[in-house]
Amino acid sequence: MTDTMLRDKVAVVGGGEKNLGGLVSRTFAEAGAKVVVHYHRSESDAEQTVKGIQEAGGQAVSVQGDLTKVGDVRRLFETAVDTYGGVDIAVNTTGMVLRKPILETTEEEYDRMFGINAKAAYFFIQEAGRRLNDHGKIISLGTSLLAAFTDGYSTYAGGKAPLEHFTRAAAKEFADRGISVNMVAPGPMDTPFFYGQETPERVEFHKSQAMGNQLTHIEDINPIIRFLATEGGWFTGQTMFPNGGYTTR
Repeated sequence: MTDTMLRDKVAVVGGGEKNLGGLVSRTFAEAGAKVVVHYHRSESDAEQTVKGIQEAGGQAVSVQGDLTKVGDVRRLFETAVDTYGGVDIAVNTTGMVLRKPILETTEEEYDRMFGINAKAAYFFIQEAGRRLNDHGKIISLGTSLLAAFTDGYSTYAGGKAPLEHFTRAAAKEFADRGISVNMVAPGPMDTPFFYGQETPERVEFHKSQAMGNQLTHIEDINPIIRFLATEGGWFTGQTMFPNGGYTTR
């Protein structure tokens, strides 16, 4: 059933140009969805993702925007409606990682981290709630650090933490329209975003905490997002921790 449930649906993917977002964009398109690929700075990656989808027979457009600006969030969804007539699925994979002690964190870093990880996520959910067709799906990307007792990630995990409540509140508020709202919180992922924050020794430690002595891969998370966008609609208001046993709660 999953293979047909995405056919002719319209999906907005925040950060949909590369890494996990790029994989989600391509996967949805392969299943027949029309995809609006958001990007902030990586125009070449967005062009490559859209071109690949189109060459494979799918439909996709790219939209540049800074999701910390509410006007850009609204323009992203407006483009989806104007181009394809509506929106059925909204997936936000955007975020920013910073590992830095509290005593060394600047006000500018704090504001930037909470802007990207909390404010952008909030208004993405808000605009999705306004624009989605009934029985739509909203999926946000969190972090398994929400269930960890660790140092260094105060502004990253702290900035992602409000997203749990945003998700629960939106799930209740949108329930009468059959819209499900969930958050997927992976373990540390094997992407460039992770390695820039860690020493080689800490990378090995993070690996040691999960099955197979490995980091989470985007291929581990993509099927879960696809499930929530299709057959998993009875899940709502939930935070899921797919992380190979990295942490739990």
